[in-house]
Amino acid sequence: MTDAQETAAETALRTTGGAPPDDVEPAPIPLLEPREGIPPVVATDDALAEVIDAFARGTGPVAVDAERASGYRYGQRAYLVQLRRAGAGTALIDPVGCPDLSGLGEVLAGAEWILHAATQDLPCLREIGMIPTRLFDTELAGRLAGFPRVGLGAMVESVLGYALEKGHSAVDWSTRPLPEPWLRYAALDVELLVDLRDALEKELDRQGKLEWARQEFDAIAAAPPAPPRKDPWRRTSGMHKVRRRRQMAVVRELWTARDKVAQRRDVSPGKVLSDSAIVEAALAVPANLQALTALPGFGHRMGRRQLEQWQAAVDRAKALPDAELPQPGQPLNGPPPPRSWADKDPAAAARLSAARAAVSALAEELNLPQENLITPDTVRRVCWEPPAEIGEDAVAEALASYGARRWQIEQVAPLLTRALTASA
Repeated sequence: MTDAQETAAETALRTTGGAPPDDVEPAPIPLLEPREGIPPVVATDDALAEVIDAFARGTGPVAVDAERASGYRYGQRAYLVQLRRAGAGTALIDPVGCPDLSGLGEVLAGAEWILHAATQDLPCLREIGMIPTRLFDTELAGRLAGFPRVGLGAMVESVLGYALEKGHSAVDWSTRPLPEPWLRYAALDVELLVDLRDALEKELDRQGKLEWARQEFDAIAAAPPAPPRKDPWRRTSGMHKVRRRRQMAVVRELWTARDKVAQRRDVSPGKVLSDSAIVEAALAVPANLQALTALPGFGHRMGRRQLEQWQAAVDRAKALPDAELPQPGQPLNGPPPPRSWADKDPAAAARLSAARAAVSALAEELNLPQENLITPDTVRRVCWEPPAEIGEDAVAEALASYGARRWQIEQVAPLLTRALTASA
């Protein structure tokens, strides 16, 4: 970071997201330009070997980003990986041509990886052999530092005074060859990540939150891959309209059939059949192909073979014995929805009300989002089943068992103890 950038960053960090006073005409924000131009896309083993060698000889942290084709392709695989490191420059790697990046991951294993919204990119990076042991998440750092807008563009603009190009985040990154404007956009995503990281580290240290951030980053790096979601069909948009078990079975059968087609064709499930169409069919439970065709989402553009496979799914649901129909709602792993607490357990409802008020007040005092201070699920669990003997040590132990970090426990355990005691 240049001296001018550093001065601008420090000034911006001490204002509300870098916003100028109302009576001052804001200066035009310069558009960020690639320092070394746009590098060629690496898509062969020989070119990848050169990148691995260059990044092994590079120094300091490494900026990492990945582009997926959400909404276009099945799953969340990476279709472009961008990296930047001092002494190595920027690299754009095509995981289609180079599906195994474990060699690159190994030479970077000891480095700190800088990502923006790390939990979004880590699963697809893990699939191609890139797994960090240390990281710095600039989005999470922005949240902890109290920034009102934590998107990468907003952070770079408010902290470093540069505007990032917009408009390509939601494109189909599985397109080959990738257009030059998209590659420019991708390269710029890692251009200033190291500078942003350094500025945010200073600000977190100034606020006394740097150790909090380090604990958060360590927790993300150490987290195992998320287990497969149970009954993913229950997350169909509009599912709240489906009340009867037979209708729920229709959703399940159509969702499963759609998923198989989408996986086989490598397209987003929504491009095969919309969620709204699935729900319409579930509510109507059509008796035959003609009735199905009349429903929204199953119109004249759909071929007869497609319509037949969807009607076959509906028929399978209709033929299920009652014992095999899905149960309403998901099996609860934890407390019931808070809206039912007042009826089920008024004392627990009082504990939750007191705890929520205390957490909200502390989050405002610390200038960070409540969910980053402590997850709402953790608060609910402690309030639904508090320790047998309510004391700060017991509450701290309960928080730790639900995955709360040390800094969170230090901040939250005393106020939760008071809330639990007062409500009792």
